[in-house]
Amino acid sequence: MTAPAAVASMVRVRPRASADDRILMLATVLIVGALLLGVAAPLYALLAKGFQAADGTFVGLANFRTYFSTPALFDSIGNSVAVTLITTGIALPLAFLFAYGLTRTCMPAKSLFKGIALIPILMPSLLPGISLVYLFGTQGLAKGLLMGESIYGPIGIVLGELFYVFPHALTILLIALATSDARLYEAAESLGASKTRIFLTVTLPGVRYGLISAFFVVFTLVITDFGVPKVIGGKYNVLATDVYKQVIGRLDFEMGAVVSMILLGPAVLAFFADRLAERRQSAALTARAVPYEPKPKRGRDAAFFAFCVLVGLAILTVLGVAAYASWIKLWPYNLSFTNYHYQFDLRDGGGWASYRNSLVMSGSTAALGTAIVFVGAYLVEKSRGFRPGRIALQFLAMMPMAVPGLVLGLAYVFFFNAPNNPLNGLYHTMAILVINTVVHFYTVAHLTAVTALKQLDSEFESVSASLKVPVYKTFWRVSVPVCAPAALDISMYLFVNAMTTVSAVVFLYAPHTALASVAVLNMDDAGEIASAAAMGMMIVYTSAAVRGLHALLTRGVLARAQAWRHR
Repeated sequence: MTAPAAVASMVRVRPRASADDRILMLATVLIVGALLLGVAAPLYALLAKGFQAADGTFVGLANFRTYFSTPALFDSIGNSVAVTLITTGIALPLAFLFAYGLTRTCMPAKSLFKGIALIPILMPSLLPGISLVYLFGTQGLAKGLLMGESIYGPIGIVLGELFYVFPHALTILLIALATSDARLYEAAESLGASKTRIFLTVTLPGVRYGLISAFFVVFTLVITDFGVPKVIGGKYNVLATDVYKQVIGRLDFEMGAVVSMILLGPAVLAFFADRLAERRQSAALTARAVPYEPKPKRGRDAAFFAFCVLVGLAILTVLGVAAYASWIKLWPYNLSFTNYHYQFDLRDGGGWASYRNSLVMSGSTAALGTAIVFVGAYLVEKSRGFRPGRIALQFLAMMPMAVPGLVLGLAYVFFFNAPNNPLNGLYHTMAILVINTVVHFYTVAHLTAVTALKQLDSEFESVSASLKVPVYKTFWRVSVPVCAPAALDISMYLFVNAMTTVSAVVFLYAPHTALASVAVLNMDDAGEIASAAAMGMMIVYTSAAVRGLHALLTRGVLARAQAWRHR
């Protein structure tokens, strides 16, 4: 064989995949397959159900024609959009002013106010609604403040959603306002610009993408929330409660699928609009930027301090009323203290077993979810082969953010409860609750892990490959220890959300797998409002305790796994 022919034959021969490549490819296929079964297949089952009759025959758009010709159902779209826009229009200015006070002023007690503002994250969305009933209901402490208006309806939904979404908007705006270049402000001041002009031409443009992102997050959370309108919505129907009524109340699964698809529409549009805005975002800080440091100004600092005090008191009042009502014998006639409402085994809804189930489900979700999310993020960010698999993994990892929990839960019913599905045995088990919850909160956890892994130089993998160190050893000995704080944050995020979620699991639990958040719903439906408040407070106490434990663990992990950062 001549030399050119030999070279040509060598070019045509593809090198065999290494052991590391095969491991990474297998892991990618497994996680892609798991996400296909956890997200894509259930959504397909939901979409198919909307075009079928009760006997499974294809009926085309007949179910949609029925929906749009029924005023009681069709009006829910306008109601949902109305309360969502009103809530968003109030929540964003409040969160922006609060975040501005924490980042751009020298007011005291910033850490305290930030901690108070994030308390609603520890609550199931049902709890603010219950607290508002005790405040403004028929026997409420402050019912006169509503001037004769009923709390059961759009007013109650808007107030309850404000407490639910405020910390989510605040978190985004805190990050947006924390990254700014002091040189822009110095230039504006040297040119003689007024404070108002600086705010309009420097501050707002610098955080516009944060505002856009916060808008879409709040919009999606409100229009898809089930807890607040279920407790305090009264006869004011919204899309989320319509899904529940069609499935649980009327057993009309086909119409439930139709309403779910309509509910899915705004969430998907908001998701893609947020992604588009994120792509257009440019870096707020360059390598030569100077971090902005606020200067003391007595009047401004006092005004923002007073504002933060009012918001903090409102949040503590909602939490405090729920805690107080859970220990009162008979509101408002007998205000003596008792632990009667914490005797959950005497109530309908699941008893103390539901609370233990929540602990098991949340712990399993945190452990399993963190492992899967972190491995999946590693495959997307650090592996270089099998590009189609990595693209599919990234796409599937982003899908759950656009799917409301109520829609995902109903999709699981249609998919896993199908008699011909080999996975039918998972239905009504603790396993399906864990799988559903991991999938529901997968996207945020995935983005957190990807962000942490992006900070690692790709040379770690290159050096390991040149030294013939297996990829799993590099992952375990380098990537995991360096990203340990992010992994703990992911586990904390999954645990707390698993404790508080209700919409994603309300269609999936069985009597022996009832959860604490579902028990709150069931006790409220049974008229045991005080016991519902007590179970809600147990969720808050548990989430707060776990957050405290997380802080201690993070400090210990940083001291051991992150010792390399210090000389």
